[in-house]
Amino acid sequence: MKKTRNKVTIIGAGMVGSSVAYSLVISNIAQEIALIDKNKKLAESQVMDLQHSVPFWGYTKIKAGNYRDISDSKIVVVCCGVSQKPGESRLDLVKRNAEIIKEVVPKIFKENREVVVLMVTNPVDVLTHLSTKLFPEKKNKIIGSGTILDSARFRFLLGDYLKINPKSVHAYIVGEHGDSELALWSTATIGNTSISNFKKLNSKAKKEIFEQAKSAAYTIIEGKQATYYAIASGVAQIVETVFFDKRMVLPISHYIDGEYGIRDLCLSLPVVLGEDGIKERMQPNISLQEKKLLQESAKKLKKVIKSVY
Repeated sequence: MKKTRNKVTIIGAGMVGSSVAYSLVISNIAQEIALIDKNKKLAESQVMDLQHSVPFWGYTKIKAGNYRDISDSKIVVVCCGVSQKPGESRLDLVKRNAEIIKEVVPKIFKENREVVVLMVTNPVDVLTHLSTKLFPEKKNKIIGSGTILDSARFRFLLGDYLKINPKSVHAYIVGEHGDSELALWSTATIGNTSISNFKKLNSKAKKEIFEQAKSAAYTIIEGKQATYYAIASGVAQIVETVFFDKRMVLPISHYIDGEYGIRDLCLSLPVVLGEDGIKERMQPNISLQEKKLLQESAKKLKKVIKSVY
């Protein structure tokens, strides 16, 4: 295996994969980006367009690559697969994309046994779990983007409502990246102050904000067929965390084995992320109602996983 650098290989050159590449270019954190797609002409065209943006930002080497590029990459971002159609849930995608992932993930670890694999393709929790079942010894290195985007939407809406910079809003959406997800109101804070102290945020406002965050993808897909800018920003944050061993606490999908009584599936909870993948699993003190909702989310995912296996 070659010595790894701050290099990322992105599998899938569609709107999500190319937007991830662009977010990394403007962040100026990657030494090299390799973009892979079965449609080589698409990959080459995306690369050319991205290369022409480099002089405005810094210097990143960008190439239309192949699986051999994984050998000296620190992280692989999996964006390939069919996209979600209007009116279709993320879980409806499962059977079509599961077959693609069964083919792709073994190719990744064949090239590099130590690489971190970031699943972005939906349904992300099911496909992350499928990947951990293919390579159970790599559980800490196989992660999914999970609810990092849902949590960002949540923080934006809370900040917008309270007229506070969302960077000062510390709040998570956890569970499935999808319809059964839940907000952890009991642990949410503005700065170091519990969100319950903000009386303007009554139960009606809380419900509306959460529903807006949860349904945002459907609204966007109805209007423009896909979401890609925000998830690309979230992926760039994950990649940066891995590159520089930043050990950030992020709500990402990962293998769960005992937290809150949940076992043998992947869903999102906060973890400490670093250069080797998951450094530490966290188990915040949540309310009994939130624990119940989280367990219900897990049960829904279990049903879908059974259909895959």
